[in-house]
Amino acid sequence: MLDNIKNDDVLFLDIETVPLQANYDLLNPDFQSLWNKKAGFITKNDETPSTVYERAGIYAEFGKIVCISIGMIHAGGEPGNYSIRLKSFYNDNESVLLQEFIELLKTLSSKKEITLCAHNGKEFDYPYIARRILINGLKLPKILDTAGKKPWEVNHLDTLELWRFGDYKHYTSLNLLTSIFGIPTPKDDIDGSMVASVYYKDKDLKRIAKYCEKDVLAVAQLFLRYKSEPLINESAITSTTLFD
Repeated sequence: MLDNIKNDDVLFLDIETVPLQANYDLLNPDFQSLWNKKAGFITKNDETPSTVYERAGIYAEFGKIVCISIGMIHAGGEPGNYSIRLKSFYNDNESVLLQEFIELLKTLSSKKEITLCAHNGKEFDYPYIARRILINGLKLPKILDTAGKKPWEVNHLDTLELWRFGDYKHYTSLNLLTSIFGIPTPKDDIDGSMVASVYYKDKDLKRIAKYCEKDVLAVAQLFLRYKSEPLINESAITSTTLFD
C-alpha cells in the first residue's frame, strides 16, 4: 500500500492540546458540572474531578489546540535523497491557528491530492482537529470531512495503525518506535504530559511548537522506515516557522 503513495504527497502533522482553562476552578459552573460527569469515567482511587482536570486537554470538548505542526518531504535528484520542510501554526487564539491551517490545506489540495499522516492520528489528531474546527464555527475542510465516505476514500494514514498489522489491542508509542528504528527521539526536551504546564505556567508557546515539529519529523522518518527507505539527513531539515 505505502509503495503506491508518493512521499511528497503526504502531509505529516502533529497537534499539541491543553485544557480550556489553566485549572478546574476557572471553569464556569456549567462546565464544572459537565467535567465532573466526564471525570467520573477516568478518576481512580482518591482522585477528584479537580485533580484530573490536567488531563482535560486530550478531550476536544474540554480542551483546545495551541499548536499544529506540519511537514512535507521533497525528493532530491538521487533516489532516497530527501529533504523536509517543517512549519508550525501556534497561537493563544485557537480560531486563528485553525483558520491558517485550513488555508494551507486548501492551497495544497488545489495543487494535488494529499494524504494526512500522524501517529495515532485516526483516534486523536484528525477527529480532534475536526471537532475544534466545528466548535470554532469554521468550515470543515474536505480532507477532514469523513462523513459518508468509504474507508478507501479517506486519505488518512496512521503510523500507529500501520505498525499494528491488524493487532488492535497493541499500542506502541512514537517514542518506542523511534528508538527501535534508530530515529532521533523527539522527547529530548518536553513530552506531552508537560505541554499544559509549559503553556499556562511558563507561557512558552514557541517551546511547544519546537517540540511539536520534532514529533512531525519523527513521524516522517518513521514513515520512510516503513517503506525501507533512508532517513532524512539533519542537514536537509528546515523549518519555515520563525523561532527566536
